[in-house]
Amino acid sequence: MDLKEIRKIVELMNEHGLTDFDMSKDGFHLKMKKGPDLEALSGLMAAMPTVHAAPAAAAPAPAQAPAAAEAAPVADGNEITSPMVGTFYRRPSPDQPEFVKVGDTVSEGQTLCIIEAMKVMNEIKAETSGTISEVLLDDGTAVQFGDPMFRLK
Repeated sequence: MDLKEIRKIVELMNEHGLTDFDMSKDGFHLKMKKGPDLEALSGLMAAMPTVHAAPAAAAPAPAQAPAAAEAAPVADGNEITSPMVGTFYRRPSPDQPEFVKVGDTVSEGQTLCIIEAMKVMNEIKAETSGTISEVLLDDGTAVQFGDPMFRLK
């Protein structure tokens, strides 16, 4: 297997959102993994010392807590969420303009941002058309799968 074939496999993994690839053929074995190694991370987390917080002084509970929770504003529009874990970027490079701003009309398939994962820049495209009503993250923010990034009307 040559470098061109391996690059094609990486492109297909990115295109289809795959995180694992394992292939064995005629004495050749290729295994690729994209994204964080969850087994290694869980081992590290288990090995970390547990920090216990000192108990805080009891504060009186607010009398109107349930009413305040009910009065919270409801988000208007559809949220566009992160399809992966990585670092959120609003522009293709630091010296170029942002992909989209509040008030911009976007069409399906238009690039909204980039999420860097494992040194790979993944363009995130709009799944529906609409108008950007809110940008919920700043450049360089770490995102998890499902984190809201934009609000679209």
